Amino acid sequence: MTNAKPEILIVDDSNMQVQIARKTLENFFAVASVNSGEKCLKLMESYRPQLILLDIVMPGMDGFAVLHALKANPETSSIPVIFLTGDEHGESELRGLQEGAIDFITKPFVHEILLQRVRNTIELSQLQQDLQKKVDEQTAKNQQLTKEILRALSSTVDAKDHYTRGHSSRVAKYAKEIARRMGKSKQYQNDIESIGLLHDIGKIGVAGNIIRKNGGLNDNEFEEIKEHTIWGYEILENIRTLPGLAVGARSHHEHYDGSGYPDGLKGKQIPEEARIIAVADVYDALTSKRSYSEIRPQAVVREEIEKGKGTHFDPVIAEVMLRMIDEDTDYQMKENLGE
Repeated sequence: MTNAKPEILIVDDSNMQVQIARKTLENFFAVASVNSGEKCLKLMESYRPQLILLDIVMPGMDGFAVLHALKANPETSSIPVIFLTGDEHGESELRGLQEGAIDFITKPFVHEILLQRVRNTIELSQLQQDLQKKVDEQTAKNQQLTKEILRALSSTVDAKDHYTRGHSSRVAKYAKEIARRMGKSKQYQNDIESIGLLHDIGKIGVAGNIIRKNGGLNDNEFEEIKEHTIWGYEILENIRTLPGLAVGARSHHEHYDGSGYPDGLKGKQIPEEARIIAVADVYDALTSKRSYSEIRPQAVVREEIEKGKGTHFDPVIAEVMLRMIDEDTDYQMKENLGE
């Protein structure tokens, strides 16, 4: 079984030039042709050649206009284009290269040059596609590995107290949904999910008897548990690819009115990621069973979030959380989410 020939589209209003090119190429490639830029773009709605040979000077849309349209369309922007030109002064060549053409072939054609440049361009394009595919595959593997490591680390923290099992995962989900509703990009949503997973990583350094204490903390115990924000920051601060990890760990207990810790930041001084995590963190604490409390009724949870607007929470982010609560008519958004 032989491989299909690579497909080439010739766009030229000169039938003679098309026939000359066909004679040179058709033994090695599947050649199609149209005689105008408009027909080229219409054909692109259903056809994807490996290469386009595009005349510059044509009635109606010239080659530059066609090239602009091809590059502006994500579906056709990666198709390599070789301009066909009779310009002997080079102005068209320079402009075309600046605007995205990959090469030029001068008319009238020299058969050997036409064939070799077409071959080289298709081979290079295929190599680039293969490389990009490998890069994409490796990137996906790395992202999956990173997510698995983050979840493993967050589970390590939660495992110190069976009452907080799944806490970090739920905070991450709530934070991601808040970010989505705020109109944040997919990348931001994924980043805030990672930040949520590790926001409590510093609790690794807190004594287990304090984390698991059944009842209120004394002053010394509270001071120690507050240190988890600093310890978390110190653990994560050298991760340069996502600095928000360290920011979220350090600042998720800051309060909008400046009464939080560890730095007493106020309002927009608090990084946005930490302001989002703060709301998600408190919401999960209110909707989870702990050693010192049961899951609160939804109405009580809503009241607490409402009461914290502008004091504990960024009021805009709190409003997003309140809308999530109001839409959760069956009170599904609580402990055991996704478990």
